[in-house]
Amino acid sequence: MHPLNHPDVPPKPSSPPTAGLPRVPAAEYGVPAAEPPVRHPRQVNHPEGPDEARRQGRRRTLWKAFFAVVLLAVIGSLVWLALWLNSKGDSDESSGAVRGVLETAVTPPATPLPLPREVEPPAYALGDCFTDFHPEALKSTVVPCDTNHSAQLVVVFRYPEEGDYPGAEALKAKALEACQAAKLGPAADQFTLNYERSFPSSTSWDSGDRRVDCYVTSPGGNNVNASVLP
Repeated sequence: MHPLNHPDVPPKPSSPPTAGLPRVPAAEYGVPAAEPPVRHPRQVNHPEGPDEARRQGRRRTLWKAFFAVVLLAVIGSLVWLALWLNSKGDSDESSGAVRGVLETAVTPPATPLPLPREVEPPAYALGDCFTDFHPEALKSTVVPCDTNHSAQLVVVFRYPEEGDYPGAEALKAKALEACQAAKLGPAADQFTLNYERSFPSSTSWDSGDRRVDCYVTSPGGNNVNASVLP
């Protein structure tokens, strides 16, 4: 049998029924809209704005403050150094540690020949050897150092001509420094020796005595028969 034709049935549409309706975003019907892609942080550009300008301003201020502190520290150090040097100079002068000449090596001529010879203390020469020596004697007998003797002058410190009397304690300290600066030769090891110091009194200072002397002496008397200097 052939199918029956029903003229009252409408023909099948050529497109879906919703083809002619306006498009409405899916989110309006409860479906989440697609989110924009997330960019990696390193791909995000941050144009400079007021916050960045403020940060740069703070950095510049901190650098300026740092340089100011460094400059003040340098200036303070220089001022302190100048004050220290000035106070050190004042302290040295008050303690008698002023400029002078330290003699530790023999410079010919020493006491002139012939020897033995009676010599007064101002004329003692570095390297002189003495018999029966006493540091407070007004005269001493100078002899050749290869003959028996009891003492030898090994260091001399000479103060400048100008200047007030520094005091006994300062002179004693300077005499100790002079003995510590003594340079002895191998012959010194052959004998038992002590150091003795001699320095001006206020009276001799006023008369022009400006030298501090250091001797090596033998407690056994005149039993040294060689120079103990190099």
